[in-house]
Amino acid sequence: MAKMLGIIIIGLIFLSSQINCQEAILHISNGSSDKEYCLVYNNKWSNLPETLGTAEQYEVVNLTSTLLCDANATGIPSGTAVKGKALVVMRGYCEFSQKAQVAQDLEAAALILVSNETLITPSANQSAYDKIHIPLVLMRYRDFADAQRVFGVVMQAQLYAPRPPQLDPSIVVMLLIAVVTVALGGYWSGACERDRLSGGTLGGGGGGGGGADKADSGDVFLYSPLKVIIFVALMCGMLVLMYFFYNVLVYVIIAIFCVASATALFSCLDAVMDLLGCGTVSFSIRNSTFSVRSLILAAVCISVAVVWGVYRNEDRWIWILQDLLGVAFCLNFMKTISLSNYKICVILLSLLLVYDVFFVFITPFFTKNGVSIMVQVALGPDASGERAHGNEVEVAAEPQAPSEKLPVVMRVPRFSAWAQNLCGMQFSILGYGDIIIPGLLVAYCSKFDVWINSSRKVYFVTCCIAYFLGMVVTFTVMLLSGMGQPALLYLVPFTLVASALVAWRRAEMKHFWAGTPYEVLDSSREPLLPEGRADQRAIGGEKC
Repeated sequence: MAKMLGIIIIGLIFLSSQINCQEAILHISNGSSDKEYCLVYNNKWSNLPETLGTAEQYEVVNLTSTLLCDANATGIPSGTAVKGKALVVMRGYCEFSQKAQVAQDLEAAALILVSNETLITPSANQSAYDKIHIPLVLMRYRDFADAQRVFGVVMQAQLYAPRPPQLDPSIVVMLLIAVVTVALGGYWSGACERDRLSGGTLGGGGGGGGGADKADSGDVFLYSPLKVIIFVALMCGMLVLMYFFYNVLVYVIIAIFCVASATALFSCLDAVMDLLGCGTVSFSIRNSTFSVRSLILAAVCISVAVVWGVYRNEDRWIWILQDLLGVAFCLNFMKTISLSNYKICVILLSLLLVYDVFFVFITPFFTKNGVSIMVQVALGPDASGERAHGNEVEVAAEPQAPSEKLPVVMRVPRFSAWAQNLCGMQFSILGYGDIIIPGLLVAYCSKFDVWINSSRKVYFVTCCIAYFLGMVVTFTVMLLSGMGQPALLYLVPFTLVASALVAWRRAEMKHFWAGTPYEVLDSSREPLLPEGRADQRAIGGEKC
């Protein structure tokens, strides 16, 4: 059951946001007082000044009685002057670009969309970006209602977007989480393999002892290129299904994540208990034996998953539990999924790199709104705009609940944003896929060190260093470009090339490439290739 849940989750772990939600500030005044509110905009579409002193001041025209979807400006009161002013309209049911085009045709200077839904990055296709030349921003409906209460009818608005610091400490924390998780997952996989070969009880986890049989249980082996291709094809199918049926499937994924992450956390904590030498007390009820330690750990893990599920939209602290469950999920996945040889590693990582690039950069050419399937699924169904559905407005008394997001990213608050937190907590995020997929190669390298009896763990250490360097390059490009990056574009080449160079330098490429198919495992369970003996017998043995 846990294996199937993990495989379903892996199909969605590449959904880390590929575009940044740029935040800005709306400064409103009436000559005697002023106040600031949160805005969301798209810097590909609207260029806003960086300081209040350089921001142009606009008179605000309240048109929240209309959606501004009609090219004939239906709904605008007659005699209302809008030229050179900032129009405030409801978000409504038509494309962002359609509203902006109407406002620009009316010679408005800026367009402010107020929304009673979750604020998202306003986006459109490239042709719309080229046609619209006025700023377009989103703000919360409750904020505009507050501005009306404070300032009344007469309001002057200035839009500006302070430049965030280039390097936020959250990036360092995220880098540390990723590298430590990959290193621990690789080490755990190597320990399980050593346990498997020696018939010992170390590193397996899963119930407080049990020897080699316990280490073997529950593993999923990928040793066939055809299985890898089918695996990636299923991932593509799940992503497309999420694109068309997001509103239903998002709750299915949240439920699966709760079960899978609770199971993974139990496995991790149980392995730690084994490592610390903690014993267990058992008791029997009606011929069934129960472990006290397992029951306590299960209760703790289920409680953590349930608390996350209930409070998943609470930004202030729930990210801690999400990261805890995410780290446990990644560790357990790296330990459970076994790649049998370097050839399978190359095929899997290369296909997933193509998968990542295709669904981020190629699919915008096929979607109607010009937004990639990957981004639309990551941000939810409101990622691009709204469909035309009339020109009437019905405003909710209170803002709606935040839209559900897929729980497939690590989240760390941006420390530099805490001082000016108009828009709520801001986060740096990293998709689980950017940890797990290179981590599977790190795990294979760790196992290969065990097979060749390498005391220095040369393959494992080299691959961990390569992963660290790949992450550094990813964050560097992100900071220099100001855009989110598909991390696999850098991590896959770094880790594959580094591990291959080590094998080539040590004259072990043939054995590193072939690995050891799990259906052809030497019954003696001895190290397959002693370190420094590249001319030993071929890896493998008689069929089981």
